[in-house]
Amino acid sequence: MRSRLSTPGVSPDVRQYLLITGNYWAFTLTDGALRMLVVLHFHALGYSPLQVAMLFLFYEVFGVVTNLVGGWLGARLGLNRTMNIGLAMQVVALTMLLVPGAWLTVPWVMSAQALSGIAKDLNKMSAKSSIKLLVPDDRQGALYRWVAALTGSKNALKGVGFFLGGALLTTVGFAPAVAIMAGALLVVWLLSLMLLKRDLGKAKAKPKFRDLFSKSRAINLLSAARLCLFGARDVWFVVALPVFLSTSLGWDFWQVGGFLAAWIIGYGIVQSIAPHVTGRRGGRLPDGRAAFVWALALATIPAAMAILLAQDAPAQTVLVAGLTLFGVLFAINSSMHSYLIVSYAAEDGVSLDVGFYYMANAMGRLLGTVLSGWLFQSYGLAMCLAVSAGLVAVAAIVSLFLPRHGAT
Repeated sequence: MRSRLSTPGVSPDVRQYLLITGNYWAFTLTDGALRMLVVLHFHALGYSPLQVAMLFLFYEVFGVVTNLVGGWLGARLGLNRTMNIGLAMQVVALTMLLVPGAWLTVPWVMSAQALSGIAKDLNKMSAKSSIKLLVPDDRQGALYRWVAALTGSKNALKGVGFFLGGALLTTVGFAPAVAIMAGALLVVWLLSLMLLKRDLGKAKAKPKFRDLFSKSRAINLLSAARLCLFGARDVWFVVALPVFLSTSLGWDFWQVGGFLAAWIIGYGIVQSIAPHVTGRRGGRLPDGRAAFVWALALATIPAAMAILLAQDAPAQTVLVAGLTLFGVLFAINSSMHSYLIVSYAAEDGVSLDVGFYYMANAMGRLLGTVLSGWLFQSYGLAMCLAVSAGLVAVAAIVSLFLPRHGAT
Protein backbone atom coordinates (compact mmCIF):
# COMPACT_ATOMS: atom_id res chain seq x y z
CA MET A 1 0.00 0.00 0.00
CA ARG A 2 1.28 3.42 -0.88
CA SER A 3 1.74 6.19 1.60
CA ARG A 4 -1.11 8.71 1.85
CA LEU A 5 1.42 11.50 1.55
CA SER A 6 1.16 13.20 -1.82
CA THR A 7 4.40 14.83 -2.96
CA PRO A 8 4.37 15.72 -6.67
CA GLY A 9 7.65 15.07 -8.46
CA VAL A 10 9.05 12.86 -5.69
CA SER A 11 9.36 9.10 -6.27
CA PRO A 12 7.66 6.72 -3.79
CA ASP A 13 11.05 5.38 -2.62
CA VAL A 14 12.40 8.86 -1.93
CA ARG A 15 9.15 9.77 -0.19
CA GLN A 16 9.46 6.75 2.09
CA TYR A 17 13.11 7.58 2.75
CA LEU A 18 12.11 11.11 3.80
CA LEU A 19 9.38 9.77 6.09
CA ILE A 20 11.75 7.27 7.69
CA THR A 21 14.41 9.95 8.13
CA GLY A 22 11.88 12.35 9.66
CA ASN A 23 10.77 9.71 12.17
CA TYR A 24 14.37 8.94 13.02
CA TRP A 25 15.19 12.64 13.43
CA ALA A 26 12.29 13.30 15.80
CA PHE A 27 13.07 10.27 17.91
CA THR A 28 16.77 11.09 18.08
CA LEU A 29 16.13 14.66 19.21
CA THR A 30 14.16 13.46 22.24
CA ASP A 31 16.63 10.64 22.94
CA GLY A 32 19.62 12.99 23.08
CA ALA A 33 17.76 15.55 25.19
CA LEU A 34 16.55 12.89 27.62
CA ARG A 35 20.05 11.52 28.14
CA MET A 36 21.44 14.95 28.96
CA LEU A 37 18.49 15.73 31.24
CA VAL A 38 19.01 12.53 33.22
CA VAL A 39 22.81 12.86 33.53
CA LEU A 40 22.77 16.50 34.64
CA HIS A 41 19.61 16.40 36.76
CA PHE A 42 20.55 13.36 38.79
CA HIS A 43 24.17 14.39 39.17
CA ALA A 44 22.91 17.73 40.54
CA LEU A 45 20.79 15.75 43.03
CA GLY A 46 23.99 14.23 44.42
CA TYR A 47 24.25 10.94 42.54
CA SER A 48 27.82 9.64 42.10
CA PRO A 49 29.23 9.02 38.59
CA LEU A 50 28.74 5.26 39.01
CA GLN A 51 25.14 5.73 40.18
CA VAL A 52 24.42 7.96 37.17
CA ALA A 53 25.92 5.29 34.92
CA MET A 54 23.68 2.66 36.51
CA LEU A 55 20.60 4.70 35.53
CA PHE A 56 21.47 3.82 31.91
CA LEU A 57 22.26 0.15 32.63
CA PHE A 58 18.84 -1.18 31.61
CA TYR A 59 18.76 1.24 28.65
CA GLU A 60 21.79 -0.54 27.22
CA VAL A 61 20.92 -4.07 28.40
CA PHE A 62 17.50 -3.94 26.79
CA GLY A 63 19.06 -2.37 23.71
CA VAL A 64 21.09 -5.57 23.28
CA VAL A 65 17.99 -7.75 23.52
CA THR A 66 15.86 -5.44 21.38
CA ASN A 67 18.26 -5.37 18.45
CA LEU A 68 18.43 -9.14 18.42
CA VAL A 69 14.68 -9.78 18.76
CA GLY A 70 13.68 -6.59 16.93
CA GLY A 71 15.35 -7.74 13.72
CA TRP A 72 13.28 -10.91 13.85
CA LEU A 73 10.09 -8.94 14.55
CA GLY A 74 10.87 -6.52 11.71
CA ALA A 75 11.22 -9.41 9.26
CA ARG A 76 7.92 -10.95 10.42
CA LEU A 77 5.75 -7.87 11.03
CA GLY A 78 7.29 -5.25 8.71
CA LEU A 79 9.62 -2.38 9.51
CA ASN A 80 6.83 0.19 9.57
CA ARG A 81 5.30 -1.55 12.59
CA THR A 82 8.55 -1.87 14.52
CA MET A 83 9.34 1.80 13.86
CA ASN A 84 5.92 2.93 15.06
CA ILE A 85 6.08 0.68 18.11
CA GLY A 86 9.41 2.32 18.97
CA LEU A 87 7.92 5.81 18.73
CA ALA A 88 4.96 4.86 20.95
CA MET A 89 7.21 3.27 23.57
CA GLN A 90 9.37 6.41 23.76
CA VAL A 91 6.26 8.48 24.49
CA VAL A 92 5.42 6.08 27.34
CA ALA A 93 9.01 6.19 28.65
CA LEU A 94 8.92 9.99 28.75
CA THR A 95 5.58 10.08 30.54
CA MET A 96 6.97 7.71 33.19
CA LEU A 97 9.34 10.52 34.23
CA LEU A 98 6.45 12.95 34.80
CA VAL A 99 5.58 11.43 38.18
CA PRO A 100 6.17 13.47 41.38
CA GLY A 101 9.84 13.96 42.24
CA ALA A 102 9.66 11.62 45.25
CA TRP A 103 8.76 8.75 42.91
CA LEU A 104 11.84 9.23 40.74
CA THR A 105 13.79 6.51 42.52
CA VAL A 106 16.68 4.69 40.88
CA PRO A 107 14.59 1.56 40.02
CA TRP A 108 11.82 3.72 38.49
CA VAL A 109 14.22 5.79 36.37
CA MET A 110 16.06 2.63 35.31
CA SER A 111 12.73 1.14 34.20
CA ALA A 112 11.89 4.23 32.17
CA GLN A 113 15.35 4.11 30.61
CA ALA A 114 14.87 0.42 29.82
CA LEU A 115 11.70 1.24 27.89
CA SER A 116 13.50 4.11 26.14
CA GLY A 117 16.35 1.77 25.20
CA ILE A 118 13.91 -0.70 23.62
CA ALA A 119 12.20 2.14 21.76
CA LYS A 120 15.47 3.66 20.49
CA ASP A 121 16.81 0.43 19.06
CA LEU A 122 13.52 -0.59 17.45
CA ASN A 123 13.47 2.80 15.74
CA LYS A 124 17.11 2.70 14.65
CA MET A 125 17.03 -0.91 13.41
CA SER A 126 13.89 -0.15 11.39
CA ALA A 127 15.34 3.01 9.82
CA LYS A 128 18.69 1.48 8.86
CA SER A 129 17.12 -1.72 7.50
CA SER A 130 14.60 0.19 5.39
CA ILE A 131 17.28 1.89 3.30
CA LYS A 132 18.54 -1.48 2.01
CA LEU A 133 15.10 -2.02 0.49
CA LEU A 134 14.93 1.39 -1.19
CA VAL A 135 18.26 1.27 -3.09
CA PRO A 136 18.97 -1.32 -5.85
CA ASP A 137 21.93 -3.69 -5.26
CA ASP A 138 23.77 -2.32 -8.29
CA ARG A 139 23.89 1.22 -6.82
CA GLN A 140 26.32 0.72 -3.94
CA GLY A 141 27.60 4.29 -4.20
CA ALA A 142 24.07 5.61 -3.74
CA LEU A 143 23.56 3.20 -0.83
CA TYR A 144 26.69 4.57 0.87
CA ARG A 145 25.45 8.15 0.38
CA TRP A 146 21.95 7.44 1.70
CA VAL A 147 23.23 5.55 4.76
CA ALA A 148 25.78 8.29 5.49
CA ALA A 149 23.13 11.00 5.15
CA LEU A 150 20.69 9.23 7.46
CA THR A 151 23.33 8.38 10.07
CA GLY A 152 25.05 11.74 9.94
CA SER A 153 21.89 13.80 10.15
CA LYS A 154 20.66 11.63 13.02
CA ASN A 155 23.81 12.23 15.03
CA ALA A 156 23.78 15.94 14.30
CA LEU A 157 20.25 16.06 15.71
CA LYS A 158 21.30 13.99 18.69
CA GLY A 159 23.81 16.75 19.38
CA VAL A 160 21.04 19.32 19.12
CA GLY A 161 19.16 17.12 21.58
CA PHE A 162 22.04 17.30 24.06
CA PHE A 163 21.99 21.08 23.87
CA LEU A 164 18.20 21.09 24.08
CA GLY A 165 18.31 18.92 27.19
CA GLY A 166 20.77 21.21 28.96
CA ALA A 167 18.88 24.33 27.87
CA LEU A 168 15.46 23.00 28.91
CA LEU A 169 16.80 21.84 32.28
CA THR A 170 18.17 25.33 32.91
CA THR A 171 15.12 27.27 31.69
CA VAL A 172 11.99 25.25 32.52
CA GLY A 173 13.17 22.42 34.75
CA PHE A 174 13.13 18.63 34.50
CA ALA A 175 9.40 17.75 34.44
CA PRO A 176 8.24 20.49 32.01
CA ALA A 177 11.09 19.59 29.64
CA VAL A 178 10.03 15.94 29.60
CA ALA A 179 6.37 16.91 29.05
CA ILE A 180 7.25 19.08 26.04
CA MET A 181 9.20 16.24 24.42
CA ALA A 182 6.46 13.66 25.08
CA GLY A 183 3.83 15.88 23.45
CA ALA A 184 5.92 16.57 20.35
CA LEU A 185 6.79 12.90 19.84
CA LEU A 186 3.15 11.89 20.23
CA VAL A 187 2.30 14.08 17.21
CA VAL A 188 5.12 12.48 15.17
CA TRP A 189 3.87 8.99 16.07
CA LEU A 190 0.32 9.78 14.92
CA LEU A 191 1.63 11.14 11.59
CA SER A 192 3.82 8.07 11.12
CA LEU A 193 0.84 5.75 11.62
CA MET A 194 -0.96 7.53 8.77
CA LEU A 195 1.89 7.98 6.30
CA LEU A 196 4.40 5.12 6.47
CA LYS A 197 4.13 2.32 3.90
CA ARG A 198 2.41 -0.71 5.40
CA ASP A 199 4.42 -3.67 4.02
CA LEU A 200 7.95 -2.22 4.26
CA GLY A 201 10.61 -4.81 5.13
CA LYS A 202 8.40 -7.85 5.70
CA ALA A 203 10.31 -11.03 4.75
CA LYS A 204 8.86 -13.29 2.04
CA ALA A 205 9.35 -16.35 4.26
CA LYS A 206 8.62 -16.08 7.97
CA PRO A 207 12.00 -16.36 9.73
CA LYS A 208 12.41 -18.86 12.56
CA PHE A 209 13.59 -17.70 15.97
CA ARG A 210 16.88 -19.57 15.44
CA ASP A 211 17.58 -17.21 12.53
CA LEU A 212 18.27 -14.40 15.02
CA PHE A 213 22.00 -15.11 15.04
CA SER A 214 23.98 -14.17 11.95
CA LYS A 215 25.56 -16.97 9.97
CA SER A 216 27.73 -14.58 7.92
CA ARG A 217 31.42 -14.38 8.85
CA ALA A 218 31.62 -10.82 7.51
CA ILE A 219 28.70 -9.65 9.64
CA ASN A 220 30.07 -11.41 12.74
CA LEU A 221 33.47 -9.72 12.32
CA LEU A 222 31.95 -6.32 11.60
CA SER A 223 29.72 -6.69 14.65
CA ALA A 224 32.74 -7.42 16.85
CA ALA A 225 34.52 -4.33 15.51
CA ARG A 226 31.40 -2.26 16.11
CA LEU A 227 31.16 -3.45 19.72
CA CYS A 228 34.72 -2.29 20.40
CA LEU A 229 34.25 1.00 18.53
CA PHE A 230 31.22 2.11 20.51
CA GLY A 231 32.60 0.82 23.79
CA ALA A 232 35.61 3.05 23.08
CA ARG A 233 33.39 6.10 22.68
CA ASP A 234 31.03 5.60 25.59
CA VAL A 235 33.76 4.70 28.09
CA TRP A 236 34.51 8.43 28.33
CA PHE A 237 31.45 10.03 26.73
CA VAL A 238 28.43 8.82 28.72
CA VAL A 239 29.35 9.75 32.30
CA ALA A 240 33.05 10.56 32.69
CA LEU A 241 33.23 13.58 30.37
CA PRO A 242 30.06 15.48 31.38
CA VAL A 243 30.78 14.94 35.09
CA PHE A 244 34.45 15.95 34.67
CA LEU A 245 33.49 19.12 32.79
CA SER A 246 30.96 20.00 35.46
CA THR A 247 32.95 19.19 38.60
CA SER A 248 36.63 19.51 37.68
CA LEU A 249 36.43 22.36 35.16
CA GLY A 250 33.44 24.13 36.71
CA TRP A 251 31.32 24.28 33.53
CA ASP A 252 27.59 24.98 34.00
CA PHE A 253 24.74 22.97 32.42
CA TRP A 254 24.62 25.24 29.35
CA GLN A 255 28.35 24.81 28.72
CA VAL A 256 28.36 21.04 29.23
CA GLY A 257 25.27 20.52 27.08
CA GLY A 258 26.58 22.95 24.46
CA PHE A 259 29.99 21.28 24.17
CA LEU A 260 28.56 17.76 23.90
CA ALA A 261 25.96 19.06 21.44
CA ALA A 262 28.63 20.71 19.27
CA TRP A 263 30.69 17.50 19.35
CA ILE A 264 27.78 15.32 18.24
CA ILE A 265 26.63 17.82 15.60
CA GLY A 266 30.13 18.02 14.12
CA TYR A 267 30.39 14.24 14.29
CA GLY A 268 27.10 13.93 12.40
CA ILE A 269 28.18 16.39 9.72
CA VAL A 270 31.42 14.46 9.13
CA GLN A 271 29.43 11.21 8.94
CA SER A 272 27.27 12.73 6.22
CA ILE A 273 30.27 13.67 4.06
CA ALA A 274 32.30 10.53 4.85
CA PRO A 275 31.70 9.04 1.36
CA HIS A 276 33.62 11.99 -0.14
CA VAL A 277 36.41 11.75 2.46
CA THR A 278 36.96 8.03 1.94
CA GLY A 279 37.18 8.22 -1.84
CA ARG A 280 33.74 7.34 -3.20
CA ARG A 281 34.11 10.02 -5.87
CA GLY A 282 37.11 8.12 -7.19
CA GLY A 283 35.06 4.94 -7.40
CA ARG A 284 36.42 3.44 -4.14
CA LEU A 285 33.98 1.99 -1.61
CA PRO A 286 34.96 1.00 1.95
CA ASP A 287 36.19 -2.54 2.64
CA GLY A 288 38.09 -4.33 5.42
CA ARG A 289 41.39 -2.61 4.68
CA ALA A 290 39.83 0.85 4.85
CA ALA A 291 38.13 -0.04 8.14
CA PHE A 292 41.50 -1.14 9.57
CA VAL A 293 43.39 1.98 8.48
CA TRP A 294 40.80 4.42 9.81
CA ALA A 295 40.42 2.54 13.13
CA LEU A 296 44.19 2.53 13.62
CA ALA A 297 44.29 6.29 13.07
CA LEU A 298 41.46 6.75 15.58
CA ALA A 299 43.24 4.74 18.30
CA THR A 300 46.12 7.21 18.44
CA ILE A 301 43.89 10.09 19.62
CA PRO A 302 42.63 8.81 23.01
CA ALA A 303 46.07 7.27 23.64
CA ALA A 304 47.74 10.66 23.17
CA MET A 305 45.10 12.39 25.31
CA ALA A 306 45.54 9.90 28.15
CA ILE A 307 49.32 10.46 28.14
CA LEU A 308 48.93 14.25 28.13
CA LEU A 309 46.41 14.24 31.00
CA ALA A 310 48.64 11.90 33.01
CA GLN A 311 51.47 14.44 32.55
CA ASP A 312 49.23 17.26 33.89
CA ALA A 313 48.81 19.04 30.56
CA PRO A 314 46.00 21.68 30.59
CA ALA A 315 42.89 19.50 30.74
CA GLN A 316 40.55 21.89 28.93
CA THR A 317 42.91 22.28 25.96
CA VAL A 318 43.58 18.55 25.74
CA LEU A 319 39.90 17.67 25.87
CA VAL A 320 38.61 20.26 23.42
CA ALA A 321 41.35 19.69 20.83
CA GLY A 322 41.65 15.94 21.32
CA LEU A 323 37.95 15.19 21.28
CA THR A 324 37.49 17.31 18.16
CA LEU A 325 40.00 15.10 16.33
CA PHE A 326 38.48 11.98 17.87
CA GLY A 327 35.03 13.05 16.67
CA VAL A 328 36.17 13.50 13.07
CA LEU A 329 37.90 10.11 12.89
CA PHE A 330 35.19 8.32 14.86
CA ALA A 331 32.54 9.68 12.49
CA ILE A 332 34.35 8.29 9.45
CA ASN A 333 34.79 4.90 11.13
CA SER A 334 31.13 4.78 12.15
CA SER A 335 29.88 5.83 8.72
CA MET A 336 31.93 3.13 7.00
CA HIS A 337 30.59 0.50 9.41
CA SER A 338 27.01 1.66 8.77
CA TYR A 339 27.50 1.29 5.03
CA LEU A 340 29.22 -2.10 5.31
CA ILE A 341 26.47 -3.69 7.41
CA VAL A 342 23.74 -2.59 5.00
CA SER A 343 25.88 -3.76 2.08
CA TYR A 344 26.64 -7.17 3.66
CA ALA A 345 23.04 -7.81 4.82
CA ALA A 346 20.79 -10.16 2.87
CA GLU A 347 17.92 -8.30 1.18
CA ASP A 348 15.18 -10.72 2.24
CA GLY A 349 14.85 -10.33 5.99
CA VAL A 350 17.45 -7.55 6.03
CA SER A 351 16.45 -6.56 9.57
CA LEU A 352 17.78 -9.89 10.91
CA ASP A 353 21.36 -9.06 9.90
CA VAL A 354 21.05 -5.37 10.78
CA GLY A 355 19.45 -6.24 14.12
CA PHE A 356 22.29 -8.63 15.00
CA TYR A 357 24.87 -5.97 14.14
CA TYR A 358 23.15 -3.32 16.25
CA MET A 359 22.87 -5.82 19.07
CA ALA A 360 26.68 -5.79 19.10
CA ASN A 361 26.56 -1.98 18.92
CA ALA A 362 24.33 -1.96 22.02
CA MET A 363 26.67 -4.37 23.81
CA GLY A 364 29.51 -1.94 23.13
CA ARG A 365 27.48 0.93 24.56
CA LEU A 366 26.61 -1.17 27.61
CA LEU A 367 30.27 -2.01 28.17
CA GLY A 368 31.29 1.62 27.73
CA THR A 369 28.53 2.94 30.00
CA VAL A 370 29.45 0.69 32.93
CA LEU A 371 33.17 1.27 32.47
CA SER A 372 32.62 5.02 32.17
CA GLY A 373 31.18 5.34 35.66
CA TRP A 374 33.46 2.79 37.33
CA LEU A 375 36.78 3.81 35.74
CA PHE A 376 36.15 7.52 36.18
CA GLN A 377 35.17 7.14 39.83
CA SER A 378 38.09 4.83 40.59
CA TYR A 379 40.92 6.03 38.34
CA GLY A 380 39.94 9.27 36.59
CA LEU A 381 39.38 10.48 33.03
CA ALA A 382 42.87 9.58 31.79
CA MET A 383 42.19 5.89 32.46
CA CYS A 384 38.89 6.09 30.58
CA LEU A 385 40.76 7.45 27.56
CA ALA A 386 43.49 4.80 27.82
CA VAL A 387 40.87 2.03 27.79
CA SER A 388 39.20 3.77 24.85
CA ALA A 389 42.44 3.58 22.87
CA GLY A 390 42.76 -0.14 23.65
CA LEU A 391 39.23 -0.89 22.48
CA VAL A 392 39.73 0.96 19.18
CA ALA A 393 42.97 -0.96 18.64
CA VAL A 394 41.05 -4.23 19.01
CA ALA A 395 38.47 -2.96 16.49
CA ALA A 396 41.31 -2.25 14.04
CA ILE A 397 42.73 -5.76 14.41
CA VAL A 398 39.31 -7.36 13.86
CA SER A 399 38.79 -5.21 10.75
CA LEU A 400 41.86 -6.78 9.13
CA PHE A 401 39.80 -9.94 8.61
CA LEU A 402 36.82 -8.22 6.95
CA PRO A 403 36.24 -8.84 3.20
CA ARG A 404 38.00 -6.51 0.78
CA HIS A 405 36.64 -4.86 -2.36
CA GLY A 406 33.02 -5.45 -1.31
CA ALA A 407 33.25 -9.24 -1.26
CA THR A 408 31.04 -10.91 1.33
